[in-house]
Amino acid sequence: MKNSLEITAAIDHPELIEAKVEQLAYGHYEPRHGNDIDNHEAVATISAEVYVSGIVAMNNSLEQINMHFLTCFVFTSIKRRDSNFRIEWSSSLT
Repeated sequence: MKNSLEITAAIDHPELIEAKVEQLAYGHYEPRHGNDIDNHEAVATISAEVYVSGIVAMNNSLEQINMHFLTCFVFTSIKRRDSNFRIEWSSSLT
């Protein structure tokens, strides 16, 4: 017999995370681009560390388990010459 397991996560205060990421993407940081070398474009990077908390819920047919979590993410933006910062990646540090 197959047992199914459902896992969901609810983040506390997602609007604060969204604001931090938008601040990173649209910040007033103006990089100074160096010269392009050997057909490689110079880019500027900026990163922000964001702590995220919430609840992970795991359900099967018999029970539900709720666990609080606190983890850290790093969001990194890249700005190419004559463009806006753009979120390129995020990583969980746990």
